[in-house]
Amino acid sequence: MVSASDRRRAVELIEQAQQVGARLAPTCEVLGLSVRTVQRWTCEGGVREDQRPTAVRPKPANALSPEEEQAILEACHRPEFAPLPPEQIVVRLLDEEQCYLGSVSSFYRVLRRHGELTHRGRAKAPRRALRPTTYQSTGPNQVWSWDCTWLPGPVKGLFFYLVMIVDIYSRKVVGWEVFHSEPAHHARLVIERAVLAERLIDQPLVLHADNGSAFKGAILLEKLHELNITPSYSRPRVSNDNAYSEALFRTCKYVPDYPVDGFASLEDAQRWVHRFVGGYNTEHRHSAIRFVTPDATPSWGGSPDPRSAPRPQPGRTRPTPRALEWANAQLDADYGRLPQPGARSGTHPVRSRGVTTMQATTTLTITAEST
Repeated sequence: MVSASDRRRAVELIEQAQQVGARLAPTCEVLGLSVRTVQRWTCEGGVREDQRPTAVRPKPANALSPEEEQAILEACHRPEFAPLPPEQIVVRLLDEEQCYLGSVSSFYRVLRRHGELTHRGRAKAPRRALRPTTYQSTGPNQVWSWDCTWLPGPVKGLFFYLVMIVDIYSRKVVGWEVFHSEPAHHARLVIERAVLAERLIDQPLVLHADNGSAFKGAILLEKLHELNITPSYSRPRVSNDNAYSEALFRTCKYVPDYPVDGFASLEDAQRWVHRFVGGYNTEHRHSAIRFVTPDATPSWGGSPDPRSAPRPQPGRTRPTPRALEWANAQLDADYGRLPQPGARSGTHPVRSRGVTTMQATTTLTITAEST
């Protein structure tokens, strides 16, 4: 609702703009008004005030009278109805006394109007959930995510504990270690080594984790405060708030050489994780960063971020000469094994100006990245 003074001021500004040649529609758009609104304000020669506060509204025919409202209050004040909600009161009056004083909504409105609608009982009053705190990473080493997972040991029931820290921007594993147990001081060593390795002493950093006890201990929190790291934790009962670390563990445990039968010793587990992290950071083409390696992400410097480039559209990307040469060589090698015309046994490639496609269900487009 716009006050009368604000309306007059807006109309004055619009008139001044029109005097110097501005059109009405763009002027109203600058003020956040529509042309129809300004016309309605000035339709009677001057600036008309808002009529809604002074409008005479007829009383609804089905509105409760003062006597009916008092009857509802007296029913709610009865000792047997004092601990009951309006739903129960309305039903009991109908069932036991064949008396209908009003709907459940009417009971609520009357109680609210007289200040008698308050929370009762031992249960906590409902409250509006606040928006969770979020952090945005626009470059490497701004927000890290870490978690702990179990690695199978030499016998059933014996596990080793793997702690990994991943940078959510570059997807680089910046720190890891395998331990016999999961206390907080082990996590303290991992984060301290990662900060030293990435040369982030006294630089602001956010470290996100789940609500595990190993990541909320007093020893660890003291070290995070010392390193100028802001701790961040997942919301209670929200399993996907730490998705980056969970996805990393999924990749780790589903590589072909993962020893599903368990590691023979702690040193064996450490050697395997060392090889995995090395290959992940230097050789793994991560789909979330446009299929570049995590180690290559911080070296972009002034070059454009590959993730900001438009995604190639199927059938609209021009293949590189090297990709065309490879595709044609593959096609020539497989051409002799194709079924003869008329056999039509399944789906077969068709050669068309250097681009390899698959008929029927599959389409293969060689893009610039396919080298």
